[in-house]
This record gives sequence, structure tokens and C-alpha cells, in this order.
Amino acid sequence: MNALVGFIVPAILVGIWELLSRVGYFPPNWLPAPTVVLATTIDLARHEELLQHIGITIYRVAAGFAIGVAVATVFGALSGCSQWFRKLIDPLLQALRNIPSMAWVPLFLLWLGIQESSKITLIAVGVFFPVYLNLMSGIMHLDIKLIEVGRVFNLKKIALVRRVVLPAAMPAFITGIRTGLGLGWMFVVAAELMGASKGLGFLMNDGQMTGRPAIIIASIVLFAICGKISDMFVVYAGSRFLRYKEN
Repeated sequence: MNALVGFIVPAILVGIWELLSRVGYFPPNWLPAPTVVLATTIDLARHEELLQHIGITIYRVAAGFAIGVAVATVFGALSGCSQWFRKLIDPLLQALRNIPSMAWVPLFLLWLGIQESSKITLIAVGVFFPVYLNLMSGIMHLDIKLIEVGRVFNLKKIALVRRVVLPAAMPAFITGIRTGLGLGWMFVVAAELMGASKGLGFLMNDGQMTGRPAIIIASIVLFAICGKISDMFVVYAGSRFLRYKEN
């Protein structure tokens, strides 16, 4: 029952949207009714076109997410554990973090071309920074008493990091992963503007170019659904890792 509570507000909004569209308050060339958007989505699915767009977008986000998290974990752990490494690399990363996503597009197109590598790299850049910042912050703000307890048990440096530091920083790390995943879904739109011929971002851009608002809204809704499902998986996996806190 509690899981259904979150559907109340969206259902009310969709109902109001449908009503206002039916009475002509929203012009159909501006905001078509939800039933029109649903019919358009079903029509795309019947021709298997929609599944291809969804599949390639999920692949790009998954690949970029995996690369971004892997690299951010290494840099975040090193920056959090080593003051020397943090002073060496963190100022550069903080400067790069403020570059808008679209500013990377021409550079990646020049370096990597219009193939999948440029799109995946752009998504990985978006995922990298929140994971890096949260992990580094989680390690830096670790309770010093936990370190002292580890030393009392004669844990060596590697064992101390593995058994004390990383588990204690895990909540911040999970938060960074969730934030990075959300940015990954945002960056994939920019990535699919880089010469893509398939993907939800391409589908949305195609709807804008051809004047089909139902296609645009359907793409946005599918982005929201895919993002929510992937976030649920991350939350579930994170809860498994955080069970140590219950013990």
C-alpha cells in the first residue's frame, strides 16, 4: 500500500492534464493529451522502433556509468586517503567539474568522432564528478575514533582502509552513485546529439525537428521511467552493502 502512495500526485496531475487538453485549454500542437502520447508510444513500440531507441540509450548510460564510477572510485579513495594526492589533483578536477556538458561535445567529436566512444565518454564525465566528490568527502569526514579502533586491533594500512575507512564512507559513496546515475541520464541527451541515429535523445530531437510534441513528451516520460528504475536498482544494491550498519 505504501508503494502506491507515490503514484497519487502523478495520477492527479495526469488527470488534470488530460482534462485541460480535452477541453482545448492546451493546444494539441503545444501539449497533447496523455492518451495521445500513450497512443504514439504504443505505435512506436509496435514497429519495434521504440525498443531499439530505449536499448541503445540504456547501453550508453550503463557503459558510461560503469566507467565513470570505476575511475571516480579510484580518484576519490586516493584523494580522501592521501592529502598529498588531494592537493595535487583536486584543484584541477574542481575546475573541470564546472565545465558545462555541452562544452565537451565539440571536443569529444574532434577527438573520438561520432562513434559510441564519444557518447560513452561524455556520460562517464558526467557520472565521475558526484561519485568522486561524495567518496572523497565521506572519507575525509570519517570519525577519527574509528581509525583509532582499527589501530588498536593492529590493522595495517590496507586492511584499515578496506575494513574501516571504505565501509564507513559507503553511505556517502552510495549517494554519489545515485547522483552520478541521474547525471548520466541527463548527459546521455547531450551525447545523443553527437551524430546519433538511435536513442531516446535522438527520438526527442527528431520530434522537435518534425514538430511532433507527442514524440517529445513520450521520450521525456521514458527517460523518467528508465531513470527511476535504474535508481531503484542502485538503492536496492546500496541497502545490501549498508547492512553492516544494522549489525
